[in-house]
Amino acid sequence: MSTGPLAGLRVVELAGIGPAPFCAMLLADLGADVVRVDRPGGVPVAGPANRDLLNRGKRSVLVDLKNDRGAEVVLRMAEAADVLIEGFRPGVAERLGIGPEQCMRRNPKLVYGRMTGWGQDGPLAQSAGHDIAYIGITGVLHALGRVDGPPQVPLNLVGDFGGGSLYLAVGILSALRHAEQTGQGQVVDAAIVDGAAHLATMIFGLMSAGVWRPERGVNLLDTGAPFYDVYETSDGEHMAVGPLESQFYREFVRLLGLADEDLPGQLDFRRWPELRKRFAEVFATRTRREWTEVFEGTDACVAPILSLAEAKDHPHIAARGTLVERDGVVQPAPAPRFSATTAGLRTPPALPGQHTRNALVDWGFQDVDELLAHGAVQDGNDQ
Repeated sequence: MSTGPLAGLRVVELAGIGPAPFCAMLLADLGADVVRVDRPGGVPVAGPANRDLLNRGKRSVLVDLKNDRGAEVVLRMAEAADVLIEGFRPGVAERLGIGPEQCMRRNPKLVYGRMTGWGQDGPLAQSAGHDIAYIGITGVLHALGRVDGPPQVPLNLVGDFGGGSLYLAVGILSALRHAEQTGQGQVVDAAIVDGAAHLATMIFGLMSAGVWRPERGVNLLDTGAPFYDVYETSDGEHMAVGPLESQFYREFVRLLGLADEDLPGQLDFRRWPELRKRFAEVFATRTRREWTEVFEGTDACVAPILSLAEAKDHPHIAARGTLVERDGVVQPAPAPRFSATTAGLRTPPALPGQHTRNALVDWGFQDVDELLAHGAVQDGNDQ
């Protein structure tokens, strides 16, 4: 039984890749009953299905949308749901017979979440794309990287998951609030281009104020400042340095052993290259472990840069249980945390069709055997 803050919320997720599944996983982590509608013959794109962490905490039913009764199964699920999430190109869900109008005709209170890169309209709405292109046209990707190099790709975290999944989750929860107050559901159009641009609101503000230059790698937070950058240690590892505030910067300089040197001023932009060179020279004299011992627990705002494999062993990460091991897989624990409605990992990644029978029965279907015989749904346990 789920005890998370979203316990009791029913979510239908139409199977896709990337940001829509991550949004659904987030809702599942927080206690929602998420049933993923997989289609026969689907091929996992994130490795083996039993290691696709985006499907943790969910149940899966196999529905053949090409079957003459397949769409009806999804519509009936929508009747019992609070939320439906899909990540198709605009118009695909409608052609399948499970678009917003068809679903909300059955359930006027339904929140219908749509996850796309370009959005439901606009010149590029029907074009294929991926995270890198979406953040490319927002200006965000251009701003990431060093002054003497090309833009640096931030995995798919800024676009797909930051600008996409998290904005869809916020939109869904906002629309649920409206539905509770009015009895009326609505469509949430979450476009990665919109969310990624919105994430950069502060930077747009700084640029308009004339304190952020449009060039890459010359500003306070983009590796332009020598006190907000990464430095290599003697063992080829790196330290993350970020003492922006003057009092933290003074502590950083002291612990670095440079308090008695006649250094350029912290905000003397013209001499930043000189300051960076000196910091690099000093960091190169000790190992990452040695510098960690110097800085950890201080206000100098310096931390070791750990690999994904190393992170779980950091004392702070371990103490908070930020990364946990479940079924032999190290993975992030649910976030954020709640004082009264504790969220936690419930079940491992759902395999396609693993829960066809029990999920449909739980959601009020009394004709599961008939649907199985007709081929509208399939039991993955029989595959």
